[in-house]
Amino acid sequence: MAAPVAASGERIGELLIREGLITREALEKALHEQKNTGMRLGYNLVKLGFIDEVDLTRMLARQYRMPAVDLSNFEVDARIAKLIPPELAQRHLVLPLKREGRTLTVAMADPSDLGVIDDLKFITRYDIFPVIAGEYTLRNAIERHYGEAPDDALQNLLADIGDDGDVEVVEDREEEVNATALAAAIDDAPVVKLINGLLTDAVKRGASDIHFECYEHEMRVRYRIDGALQEIMKPPMKLKAALISRFKIMANLNIAERRVPQDGRIKLKIGKKVIDYRVSTLPTLFGEKVVLRILDKGNLTLDLEKFGIEPRAEHDLMEAVSNPYGMVLVTGPTGSGKTTTLYSALSKVNNIDVNIMTAEDPVEYNLYGINQVLVRTDIGLSFAAALKAFLRQDPNIIMIGEIRDLETGGIAIKAALTGHLVMSTLHTNSAPETVTRLLDMGLEPFNVASALNLVLAQRLVRRICNRCRERYEFGDDEYRATKLSPKMTLGDMHYTDEAVQNMKRGAVADAQPIVADFDLNTRIEQLPLWRGRGCDACAGSGLKGRQGLYEVMAMTPRVRKLILQNVGAVEIREAAISDGMLTLRMDGLLKVMKGITTLEQVIRETAA
Repeated sequence: MAAPVAASGERIGELLIREGLITREALEKALHEQKNTGMRLGYNLVKLGFIDEVDLTRMLARQYRMPAVDLSNFEVDARIAKLIPPELAQRHLVLPLKREGRTLTVAMADPSDLGVIDDLKFITRYDIFPVIAGEYTLRNAIERHYGEAPDDALQNLLADIGDDGDVEVVEDREEEVNATALAAAIDDAPVVKLINGLLTDAVKRGASDIHFECYEHEMRVRYRIDGALQEIMKPPMKLKAALISRFKIMANLNIAERRVPQDGRIKLKIGKKVIDYRVSTLPTLFGEKVVLRILDKGNLTLDLEKFGIEPRAEHDLMEAVSNPYGMVLVTGPTGSGKTTTLYSALSKVNNIDVNIMTAEDPVEYNLYGINQVLVRTDIGLSFAAALKAFLRQDPNIIMIGEIRDLETGGIAIKAALTGHLVMSTLHTNSAPETVTRLLDMGLEPFNVASALNLVLAQRLVRRICNRCRERYEFGDDEYRATKLSPKMTLGDMHYTDEAVQNMKRGAVADAQPIVADFDLNTRIEQLPLWRGRGCDACAGSGLKGRQGLYEVMAMTPRVRKLILQNVGAVEIREAAISDGMLTLRMDGLLKVMKGITTLEQVIRETAA
């Protein structure tokens, strides 16, 4: 396990030596211990007594620019701890600390792991606010809240129940379903009509997913619309087995197998449109959960301008993908639209004289003129294996669904340097941090600097409903929620003069220019802020549709030089901004001023 890399790009061991907190000898001993135990470097430094965990955590917090928490002085409410399953907490070293509204504060050993944060957000249904905790104390806290050593737990249990515990074994049987009755119910008109109606209704409402969930006394159906789940109905419990089996039959799954997850596809013709549904079943405590991802090619928008990319950023992106060789990377969390951005770029260069090949997991949309390969790791067809095969297929352009390891990254870099245009995705917080992630994988700085054409980071925020949009003034509650103050200026939020000039030129559609005189001294309380009142069109939420935020970092000579010098993400970010890059936060504020989204949405999805 490699030593963690701080937000600045410098390895934490070297950083601690430079700050005089540990010696070189201590670092070598901790690294040797790391090889033997597999534990992180910080854990071993604390365990071996080379550093106080408070000092280690303070340094990590400063470098990641995130708050830290001392768990030795923090008592976690048992009800809050239950929000995260024990196995997830123990596997990823996370511990929920407190809940405020829709935000859950979680202590993490590695707060830069976007995949874990996405999982926590999905499981808990809360927005996750990560804070750094020392791993040594964090492991002890997780053990204290989620589990003890088996012998200790047994002794405590015996002490609790004493000798007179009245215990009766109750056999927990699977729900018995009569095969003949089930077969009749599956084809019963009400079941067929209900499922067909839901599949059609979800498409009409623009849903991206349908969730069928089983609980002890009820079922629930929810749609994910514009990134948020909405409850639609609660079908009668007596239809549970028939509904789940009907889905399985439509997706060519095994209806008799209810113990393991299954995956399949459904293709339906609704009106004149053909809709694909990707079906996933998962055994839960009270029945199988079924989730359908709706793949409506008619809703696939390949025009990035409609998603709100700024003209200069779009120009830089299209210039990068028009090069005959090099690498273009798109980064962001799961569900931020990375695949759509790649498809949009590919559609611009999909000509008769170009051989385009993609390796995807899964293939979400089939595109004419592009050779798409489904990655199947179970039979050895990994991203790396597909990429090796592509190089023998005379490609011009290659798209790899994700660079996950050094092998895939190394082959991709080699392809980009030998006359191929390579596109792929990574999970990082920002465009500059993508560079440090590649270097941390083990790729050489001169290869990365030579191969990269452009890095694009993106997020999706919800749009203000056009029918009920209104101007409003920020109140005390909004300032507390966004952690801003009325007197804070754009200069305090690290905006460049060029970004401000871009914002000056923005205007609300069908309205007057937003602001006549706008500069770095403009205070937050002076910004034109918009929100939706709530109407029938947006179901009372004030939000309808989604909008992209884009951070496009072109490889200028200055940025390439910094990569060759192996500097950190902070230095690369500053150089890119001075060369004209809009950060995600800058682009978000521009959308706020145009009345497209709310300040709360931008603050929640972006970092300063």
